Amino acid sequence: MFSGIDEVDWASMEHAYGPADDVPVLLRGLASADPAERESALDGMYGAVHHQGDVYACTLACIPFLFELAVDPDVQDRGSVVELLTSIGGFDLDEDDDEIDEDEIEGAANYAMAAAAVTAGAGVFFELIADEDPGVRLAAPLALATLHRHPVRVLDLLRERLPAEPDEEVRLALVEAAGRVALRHRPLAGRVVEWLTLLVDRERAPGLRLAALAQLARCCPDALPRDVVPVVSGLLRELRTAPGGAPDADPGTEPETDAEVEPEPETDPVGCADLSRAEPGAAPTLVGQLRALSAQDSTGRGAPWAADLLRTLHVGLDDRVGDRTALLVDQLRSPDRWQRIDAVRMSGGLIRAWRGSYGELVALVGDQLADPEPRLAEAASHVLEELFSLAAPTADALAARLAADPGGWVKEWASGPPGLGSTVKALSRLGDARAVPALAAALELPEVPHDVGFAVAHLGRAACPLAAALRRRLAGVPLDEGAYDRASPLLAGLTGLRAGEATPEVLRVLRGAPEYRGEWLRTAALRALGSFGPAAREAVPELRAMLRRPGTATEAAEALWAVAGDRDAVLPVLTEGLGSDQVHDRRAAAAALGALGPQAAVVAPRLRGLLAHDELWLRVDAAIALWEVTGRPEESTEVLLTAWEKNRHVRVRVAECLARMGPVGPASTAAQVLRAELSSVRRHNALDGGYGSHDTYEDEKLLALCRQALRGTGKGSTA
Repeated sequence: MFSGIDEVDWASMEHAYGPADDVPVLLRGLASADPAERESALDGMYGAVHHQGDVYACTLACIPFLFELAVDPDVQDRGSVVELLTSIGGFDLDEDDDEIDEDEIEGAANYAMAAAAVTAGAGVFFELIADEDPGVRLAAPLALATLHRHPVRVLDLLRERLPAEPDEEVRLALVEAAGRVALRHRPLAGRVVEWLTLLVDRERAPGLRLAALAQLARCCPDALPRDVVPVVSGLLRELRTAPGGAPDADPGTEPETDAEVEPEPETDPVGCADLSRAEPGAAPTLVGQLRALSAQDSTGRGAPWAADLLRTLHVGLDDRVGDRTALLVDQLRSPDRWQRIDAVRMSGGLIRAWRGSYGELVALVGDQLADPEPRLAEAASHVLEELFSLAAPTADALAARLAADPGGWVKEWASGPPGLGSTVKALSRLGDARAVPALAAALELPEVPHDVGFAVAHLGRAACPLAAALRRRLAGVPLDEGAYDRASPLLAGLTGLRAGEATPEVLRVLRGAPEYRGEWLRTAALRALGSFGPAAREAVPELRAMLRRPGTATEAAEALWAVAGDRDAVLPVLTEGLGSDQVHDRRAAAAALGALGPQAAVVAPRLRGLLAHDELWLRVDAAIALWEVTGRPEESTEVLLTAWEKNRHVRVRVAECLARMGPVGPASTAAQVLRAELSSVRRHNALDGGYGSHDTYEDEKLLALCRQALRGTGKGSTA
């Protein structure tokens, strides 16, 4: 084995972390008899040689040696090697719709050479599909479906192998590989669908039938049975009553009650065909941690693969929100806690990406808060935290959990400041006063949670009892290099409360802000003073003095206008800001000028000149400000609707302006755009492969603003 490995000039190549002269050690480590050494070597391959899917010259040079490892029966964990080869060779340039620029040409060439090299050797996977090692058999079907040049042969082999395969998880992999063939080779989709349909109709094993349904949803959702919801629900019941799938199975004997529950990954971690843990004493690796987490999440499950099949099914069902909701509702009523944990996690993904009627589903997620299994209750609170007003059906359940779990009010982390627990945040975001005691307790801690101010802001007037504690803590903040981190949560809370009585404490921070992050701290203090309005009149001399201070002049002018309404002092500063070299400063000045309304009408020509600026967000801010200072919507509306089509993330800001403009004409372009948005099932900010914690909140806000603009009830107000 490894003949010629020392003749390769590894030192002349590089990987993600420098010279590739350590690659031979990694390759030999993959063949080691020591599990810890194998795991460390695999970690190095993914971490450096194939870093984040990249292909380097050294990655290409590894391919022949990886094939040697994959076919040597004396090598252990060969399934991981097969997965690595699949990842290296599986990149498809045809799937990338973006044009490749000059800087990416070399990388694209490497991907193409890797695909060619691995595909050329993919015939060995035909033999490995019947290997004695179950881990190899588990990885081989997807390798064949991804890499082999003759998909008809692959599909025939998958069908032939299924009756002879003794391992249930490998049988599922064979079905998944057929789905991959259908997706990559659309002319074969009909044959795949025919086979999958036969499995659904005639196969007895509920897991295999569920796998066939999942792949049907993935490659041809129209071929799913019309009664897919009751069929899948019935299969889940069968899985619960199958040997090893006892109802009410305990998800773990020793749950980590203090650990944050991370969302379950959308796909299995690469390189984790063998889910066994490394031997005690082994050095921690990323691959090892992923294996351990996967193994921990599978322990005690009767069908640990069921969650992945259901996720695949949900992805295939796509915009069939009613069917997906009905499936999750049924699953959340299951006596099996594992099925409910999976359903809670998938409910979060569904609601985050799709609009729908979720009252019943959300209420059932709320019911899980009272479950004695900590991971189930914690997963539910994480989902509810991101739902804001949609979590209203669970308010009482959240309050009950909050009262029963004071230890969960604040989460401590190994690094970074503490944060509020999910239950506190979820209840606060509902504006429910029952969250106030938890926030009051948080304000008494030696280090105030970094997000306490945002929770206070959502509570509004219900949080007024916290004003005294916020003032006291702010008065005690040392104005040193750590001042911003300590003061910003408190300033955010006082801003949300519009607590003008805190003006002396805020002025202290404004005057004494240190050099480190001082501009950020002054900006936060100025926003607080602006929110206080005339109640902060004591700050007027300080605000006037700051009008010519670089970095915060616009914020000082904005605050001065809110506090004193001094147009003559504010207007020149904001007008000058419109000419800044920095787009951010121009945007801030435009927004501040809009707040002056007709008293800033003199700047209308300058705002009009920004309507053709290259920066879309600046065009939007200028258009909104132009309407606010002139009262004439025509030219602003055209710019706003153009931006709406170009960038979906600007839609909330645009809809807010349209709602304040007053009634939208039923036959107008604006009305058509708003109605089209309301008719869309997909959330406007839904992303594939990522999301933000406020995505659902922002989209629900957009829908409310669209309705408000069409009704014409919001003239002159964003309330």
